[in-house]
Amino acid sequence: MNIRLTISCCLLFATQMVMAQQPAQYSMYRLNKYAFNPGYAGLDNSLSMTGVYRTQWVGLPGSPVTQNLNAHMPLYIAGGGVGLSVENETLGSWRQTAFSASFAYQLPVSKSGLFSLGLSAGWVQRQLDGSKVRTPSTVIDDLGNVIHNDPYLGNSLEGGAGPTAHFGAFYQGERLEFGISAINLLGNRLKLSDLKFEQERTYFLYLGYRLDLNKKFTTIPSILLKTDVYQTQIDFSVTTQYNENIFVGASLRGYHSNSLDAIALMGGFKLTEKISIAYSYDLGLSNLKTASTGSHEVLLNYNIGRPIGKGRPPAIIYNPRSL
Repeated sequence: MNIRLTISCCLLFATQMVMAQQPAQYSMYRLNKYAFNPGYAGLDNSLSMTGVYRTQWVGLPGSPVTQNLNAHMPLYIAGGGVGLSVENETLGSWRQTAFSASFAYQLPVSKSGLFSLGLSAGWVQRQLDGSKVRTPSTVIDDLGNVIHNDPYLGNSLEGGAGPTAHFGAFYQGERLEFGISAINLLGNRLKLSDLKFEQERTYFLYLGYRLDLNKKFTTIPSILLKTDVYQTQIDFSVTTQYNENIFVGASLRGYHSNSLDAIALMGGFKLTEKISIAYSYDLGLSNLKTASTGSHEVLLNYNIGRPIGKGRPPAIIYNPRSL
């Protein structure tokens, strides 16, 4: 069984119901919290636009490639923030494109803290390219034609679409950050011809703490837990920032010998007062390291660096120049 066949068999079972752990993987999650928690909308206290490109397990045929573009900003007149997100991911024979819009309502909970509740709604499309699927019953004839010998699998491009919704709560204090969110709340099924794809609910828990070492150096340890109840993944990260400009960091994905996935090395800096760039490289620790040369992720952020709109600003306003 070759690598492409292994991936395809993991993604697709010859049944009418297809299920998988679906949220995209990001190593630099701390720099893009809105991507997994709509409750973060507006908490950068300015218009913030972020683009991420990630290619995972380079060298492995059919490996995930993900693009995410989002923008969010405070809407003080409504007491919260709004945001938009577009994400596209290809994985083997699958492709998923999702769009969502969100609103978050912010409540001051102390002189130095905000609590935000956010809800997003949108549309998701899932596509399956039958010509790329390989199962134990698949045969390729002398002319290169793919014959699946399975009544549920064809060779054409099939797609299905449906609504999606997410919920998030986020606390932002002077030093402590804490967030919890649920993705794919509806848990509905997308019909792809004879197949049905179920959007599984996935839950995120984020915790970060800011430690000011001196006037120039700041260290931020953070944790991201992601679970669909059946499977759990945890990232442990530490980043150190110099002069609110340059940062370096590392992350460990996994919490015991069976879940260890990768060590991510990352760094970034400000190109201008409004534009920041960051990069991470994942060094694999799982069995996939023998078939892959690692994973790459690039993040670009544009922040206008000043409060916008009318209304009462939040209780605290962080320096928007921070990465």
